[in-house]
Amino acid sequence: MANFPKCMQDIISLGVTSFETFVFDNHSHYYGANDFQIASEGFSETLTIADESNVEQFKADLISHQQGNTDYMTFLNDCAKSGVEKWIVVMDKMTCSYYDKAGNQMVVEVISSV
Repeated sequence: MANFPKCMQDIISLGVTSFETFVFDNHSHYYGANDFQIASEGFSETLTIADESNVEQFKADLISHQQGNTDYMTFLNDCAKSGVEKWIVVMDKMTCSYYDKAGNQMVVEVISSV
């Protein structure tokens, strides 16, 4: 997603320090200073997350998505098929880490600046 770094800067300007997004329904939990927390609503239809993770397939799908070859819903479906349960973005580190259902870190990427 070409505008992801800009989106992150916008979220930071709102005071968000980290967030996690769950693939099965796309809901997110946002965290900020002074124990701030808020959650977004998810989709009514949910995806089934594969029990076994496939890191190499996910890396290929992630690169394809970042190059603009897939839309967001396709990316979510690709995440689910590769066993990605959620991703966590940490603003002060500017990282996005993807995790499987067992809590194993599958991929960590550094978010480029705007």
